[in-house]
Amino acid sequence: MGNSNGDSGEVQQERQRNCDISNSWNKMKGITEENMPKECDSSTVELRARKNGFKDNVVEAAPTNGCLKNCTANTTQCATANGTACSNSNSNSKQSLYTPAKKLSEFAAEHTRKTSFEEVPLHTACLTYLGFYLLMILGYINQLLFVPKVAKEENREGYVTLYDAFESFYSRYVYRRVRDCWNRPICSVPGDEVTLKDRVTNDYGWSFQFTGTETRCLNLGSYNYLGFADATGPCAEQSEETAREMGLAMTSTRVELGTTQLHLDLESLTARYLGVEDAIVFGMGFATNALNLPSLISPGCLVLSDEKNHASIILGLRLSGATTKVFKHNNMRDLERVLRYNVVHGNSKNGGKPWKKILILVEGVFSMEGSIVRLPEIIALKKKYKAYLYLDEAHSIGAMGPHGGGAVDYFGADPKDIDILMGTFTKSFGSAGGYIAGSKRLIDFLRTNSHAHCYASSMSPPIAQQIYTSMSIIMGLDGTDTGRQKINQLARNTRYFRRRLAQMGVITYGHEDSPVVPMLVYLFSKIGAVVRTLTTRHIAVVGVGFPATPIMEGRIRYCLSAAHTKEQLDYALEVIDEISDRLGLKYSRKPREPNTIEY
Repeated sequence: MGNSNGDSGEVQQERQRNCDISNSWNKMKGITEENMPKECDSSTVELRARKNGFKDNVVEAAPTNGCLKNCTANTTQCATANGTACSNSNSNSKQSLYTPAKKLSEFAAEHTRKTSFEEVPLHTACLTYLGFYLLMILGYINQLLFVPKVAKEENREGYVTLYDAFESFYSRYVYRRVRDCWNRPICSVPGDEVTLKDRVTNDYGWSFQFTGTETRCLNLGSYNYLGFADATGPCAEQSEETAREMGLAMTSTRVELGTTQLHLDLESLTARYLGVEDAIVFGMGFATNALNLPSLISPGCLVLSDEKNHASIILGLRLSGATTKVFKHNNMRDLERVLRYNVVHGNSKNGGKPWKKILILVEGVFSMEGSIVRLPEIIALKKKYKAYLYLDEAHSIGAMGPHGGGAVDYFGADPKDIDILMGTFTKSFGSAGGYIAGSKRLIDFLRTNSHAHCYASSMSPPIAQQIYTSMSIIMGLDGTDTGRQKINQLARNTRYFRRRLAQMGVITYGHEDSPVVPMLVYLFSKIGAVVRTLTTRHIAVVGVGFPATPIMEGRIRYCLSAAHTKEQLDYALEVIDEISDRLGLKYSRKPREPNTIEY
């Protein structure tokens, strides 16, 4: 039903929701309606235009004055945080006050439509559990009857065991059966094709011997999103030249003798590329999270972490001593529920006092799920509850957005709305290391407090040069449009490959624009069967199973690249279709596209 202003019931609910949140916030600050200001002075209230897909005429007022956030630019009279619209005779109240919420609602619907997490059929779930537990039972029987000739802990009385009993069992009797499908050595750059060193096992996976032969395969398993991992071209040539001039390593930390003009230039270019004030680079991507999070948060801080966040994030949170609350993957309702509860109740370990900091920590593209963060909604929640936002763009930087600027670029968000931007140089730049970017105050703090900056080895000069050259190409600073072509090619390959897989009837996870494409095979035995069969057809892929994924969600993870041609993708899809029929991988119950998928 509508009200007298013509607003729908949904708008009424949004109005009431804003009222509830505002009142809760004001109560926590000890502010009553009587002492709240009745007017918003435009000269004292900072207004910032929204950059995350809202209308241009919708700006955000500073929340400390008790007014609602969504005032039009020429509004001078505001309500006293009682949920009513700002008075403005020249503006449409419904548009000026509720356009952001409507936009978020439309975005959420579109994001959900483009993201797929199809449930496993019941019979497949039963077979998966049955097969896994049968494998475990056979392993225990094997362990009882045949004692393996492996190292054992001796003379350890009074000491904690070095090896967890279940991990040892799982590695010996479950993982060993498919060990040949993992950690396969290569002897070439991981470009659009990769050369595998052939090996065999004569003792059922306990050990391997090289045969002396090699197999050239189509590479669908490496993070080479923009195709810069190549042995030829300007990146390789300039990196080689830098190695000859400056050597392969600095053999020092950044704060001592490990900083060169190349490192400073790279940090300056990274900040320019991301649209922020400053940036700092590190020699290892994993350490960028693991060693910098403890510098930014501490005991008494609250971190809201997505349940699918990377292991480097989890390690960094453990080292920090901060309280971590996990919310359901990409679930904004659950995130807001956890946020609201902890803002209202405070730190229970400290008598309900407010948290020192509240940090929302998410990834741009989740590497195991292929999903994309719902960034506009998270930014809105971050602003509403006055939290900080840490965005890990390891898999999205370079690979997402019209300019390769990651999830921020993909959604057209303002980089200043993200307090801490993190990313790595291993995926889209064909190199190694990571960065953190943001305000100059943040980066200056890290330069004096980050363990990864003060104690770790400086980034290798040729590694830094590879990043600098590839980033310059992406930005078009080389005078060509090669970077833009690579970005467009990756997006085209991604949509084509995902749509063709969906047409086959296999189940894939994630967003249709994500270059990480997990194909669900469920059964542990099928992971090995698919990887081995594809290798015989000269296609290299990555199989992922428990404990990296839940028992129920064994998968083959395809990683697409701008270096792949349509012919290469068509060959891979033809083989995958054939294998899917043979192994029974077409679990999807969604309707299939009857027409030919255009490239």
